Amino acid sequence: MSDEEFPRDTERTGEPPAGGPEELTGRRRLIAAVWPPRVTRAQLIVALLLFVLGLGLAIQVRSNSDNSALRGARQEDLVRILDELDDRTQRLEDEKQRLDDQRTELENSSDQAEEARKQTVEKERQLGILAGTVAAHGPGITLTINDPGGAVEPDMLLDALQELRAAGAEAIEVNGVRVVANTYFSGDGGDIKVDDRRISAPYVFKVIGKPQDLEPALNIPGGVVQTLEKEQATVHVAQADDIVVDALRPAKRPDYARSSSQ
Repeated sequence: MSDEEFPRDTERTGEPPAGGPEELTGRRRLIAAVWPPRVTRAQLIVALLLFVLGLGLAIQVRSNSDNSALRGARQEDLVRILDELDDRTQRLEDEKQRLDDQRTELENSSDQAEEARKQTVEKERQLGILAGTVAAHGPGITLTINDPGGAVEPDMLLDALQELRAAGAEAIEVNGVRVVANTYFSGDGGDIKVDDRRISAPYVFKVIGKPQDLEPALNIPGGVVQTLEKEQATVHVAQADDIVVDALRPAKRPDYARSSSQ
């Protein structure tokens, strides 16, 4: 049989080289295997669990960084801070108990009108102390701040006032000025005003409250005393069984507000 009938030269016959179709088919299979991507349900669950784990770790790191200040504090400082929180909680519990007792007295009193009158008078006296319209006395502390360099700023005295209030101060007087709810400090170092009344060093805070709560509140790490001492001011705190706060504020009648009982 002749070569023309059975051609063997692939170039003349036009047949593809051996293995060509198989190689092309393998590429297509590889592409089909990886694209488009196929995600199984198990893979989704694993990805979700990894995301939740990462989020939890991030929150834990954030929480640890927020507590770094307390973590670096000394043991005695941590104990003092914890005691202060316990004291504040106890004061709130005592106030709740006092209000519960008043309610019980009103419910059980044979003469509820007289009992209500007594409680009204007592409440008026308490509000007068808070408003600065009546004098007050009781246990507390005297905070004296000497400022020879005139470096004490109004905001430092305001920080001292806020710390005393947070520690349970019930009546405060600063250099003969009665402190009330809207008291403010203004001016500059060496030229400070309280409610627009100029005061000068030494700055003397007369404070009525529980001395065992007031003094530690001023001496917490990074607190009022340390801040003032950094400015070369000297701070002295003295506890006393009877502090007199007798600077008064005139009772001011509101221009628009009226009692709802009228």
